[in-house]
Amino acid sequence: MNREKVQIFDTTLRDGEQVPGCKLDTNQKLLIANRLDEMGVDIIEAGFPVSSPGDFLSVTEISRIVKNATVCGLTRAVKNDIDVAAQALRYAKKPRIHTGIGTSESHIVHKLNTTREDVITRAKYAISHAKSYVEDVEFYAEDAGRTDNEFLARVCEEAIKSGATVLNIPDTTGYCLPEEYGAKIKYLRENVKGIENVVLSCHCHNDLGMATANSISGAINGARQIECTINGIGERAGNTALEEVVMIFKQHPYLNLYTDIDSKQLNEMSRLVSESMGMIVQPNKAIVGANAFAHSSGIHQDGVIKNRATYEIMDPLDVGVNESSIVLTARSGRAALAYRAKKVGYELSKVQLDAVYVEFLKFADIKKEVLDDDIHQIIEVCKVYSELIRN
Repeated sequence: MNREKVQIFDTTLRDGEQVPGCKLDTNQKLLIANRLDEMGVDIIEAGFPVSSPGDFLSVTEISRIVKNATVCGLTRAVKNDIDVAAQALRYAKKPRIHTGIGTSESHIVHKLNTTREDVITRAKYAISHAKSYVEDVEFYAEDAGRTDNEFLARVCEEAIKSGATVLNIPDTTGYCLPEEYGAKIKYLRENVKGIENVVLSCHCHNDLGMATANSISGAINGARQIECTINGIGERAGNTALEEVVMIFKQHPYLNLYTDIDSKQLNEMSRLVSESMGMIVQPNKAIVGANAFAHSSGIHQDGVIKNRATYEIMDPLDVGVNESSIVLTARSGRAALAYRAKKVGYELSKVQLDAVYVEFLKFADIKKEVLDDDIHQIIEVCKVYSELIRN
């Protein structure tokens, strides 16, 4: 079976920047955009041009420098939004306008205060108007996750007729279960005329912790673009994490799906975004967290020292991490202590290790983590009653 490519649409600079306190200036955005382009991202959503002069400037400047990726600007289904986005994207080698409107009953009744028919009319106009500027127009059906499938199919069909090249099916509130979201993508593939001529896209939020799972389910059911952010940052609980999507496809080749992302740049990219935005990556974050390849349990450490694959399904080098970490704590065993002692110059015999281990446990019960300097101190203490050889 032939492998199929899933395009990576990065919205770190748009949806990711909507996190309170994570505002970037234009120079920071340019640096990140350039790195995303080098890493192999297919589409960079550079911002929401009409929202502020700063965003307009950033989208314009990003359009100038990006060499390979499509540069995308977000709009509402509003003429002026689209006009401004087109102006901001005028230097892009591959421009895309991303326009759309809410389609769920909640959005139609409470947010837009209108009707289903009016939503379709607005969607058609927005796409047609965007199409007068660029060939590549992506349509988003906001809150598609809570939109009934029959109406969503109608909207998508009209969007295709109006010239949309990509259909974004957002789980805007992070409500769907993976099975539900995948079934929604499958339903659209089977019930929308002309669907074979456009790309279906997943834009999933993480309110219930299922953004990545939903996006993967969408791809399995036929979506060929995933919208995501570095470190999973974004509104409220965040978006689908780019690094998770990339490594899921890499580690599950039987899915026959792949991306063009250079995964060896993921760790460095994560740090760049974290430092630029001042948003700490949680230590237990998958793929790029500080503890993603760290082991502190004695059982796990013994297994990893013997063969890394016993407790690691990924090679740290594949994501740009030099090596796994054996962290010494009160839960560590003799194997881990011997391993770390050897790293700092001590080749311990079994008798010597037994003596040092007793002292190590006393030390580890006081400190949360035993560091290299502490190992020297522990062994110096043990030399009082045991002759140890230091290489």
